Amino acid sequence: VVEAINETTLAAQTNARVAELPVEIGDHVKQGDVLVRFTAVEQDSARRSAQAAVAAARANAAQAEANFKRIDAIFARQLVARADLDSATAQRDAAQAALDAAQAQLRSAGQQSDYTVVRAPYDGVVTQRFVDVGQAVQAGPPQPQPLLALAALDALRVEATIPQGAVEAIRAHPQATLLLDGGTRRVPAASVTILPTADPATHTFRVRAGIPAGTAGLWPGMTVKVAFAAGGAQRLALPVDALMHRGEIDGVYVIGADNSVGLRLVRLGHTSGDAVEVLSGLAAGERVARDPDATVRWLVAQRAGKTAP
Repeated sequence: VVEAINETTLAAQTNARVAELPVEIGDHVKQGDVLVRFTAVEQDSARRSAQAAVAAARANAAQAEANFKRIDAIFARQLVARADLDSATAQRDAAQAALDAAQAQLRSAGQQSDYTVVRAPYDGVVTQRFVDVGQAVQAGPPQPQPLLALAALDALRVEATIPQGAVEAIRAHPQATLLLDGGTRRVPAASVTILPTADPATHTFRVRAGIPAGTAGLWPGMTVKVAFAAGGAQRLALPVDALMHRGEIDGVYVIGADNSVGLRLVRLGHTSGDAVEVLSGLAAGERVARDPDATVRWLVAQRAGKTAP
């Protein structure tokens, strides 16, 4: 099954009502584009309240700091007791802690306000929409309200289920080929990843094959066939047009080291494209004539004592 590597369901992170929903299913969006905008009355009020609390806490902290410095200077002249200095120190520290807490509350309120605008985390396509304009959403509990589903179509992969008996061969040869358009188009996988655990019910492993960037005609949810390499072997192959067929006999004209030409019978295997596998009759490194018909004409001319190209 083809799936997007980057596929996300965006969920609400604040309690609000949908004010704007500028995208529809199938829309292409860029990173940072606004996908959902919520009403922000409560969030803006909470932020203003937090700003006021920070201002008050800052004023208290400034007053406590000034009082501490004054008591510290008087204590240096031994005009106040040590307990007064300790009290001023505690008040200063408490005021600073209250200021820190107020600033943290302001940051939290600001974050809640930012949550009222949902933006695209990456370039992609809107695949699902779960809310409508005017709908109230909740950040939880128990679960946050899903808003939109987004998928990036520029990075895809195929996930296949493999029997446990075939996994070790794939580990030894982590190569795969995607068979597209009914097998007429073969695309080498960009990567092969075997998930480390098997399904205890089916005893199968999930294997992910990366789809090269720019591969056309693939969309998340489609099914494709994947061929995995189970091993490797060297095979002898010839161009199909170098073969001479006489009934059920196949042969090639072999060119010797002294440039002599002789017919050699061969046993053939599978044909792949414009090449055919040679099972026997030839050795690696031997030379063969590419055009059997032209070779026959040349041999006839040689036997007749004539010169032929």
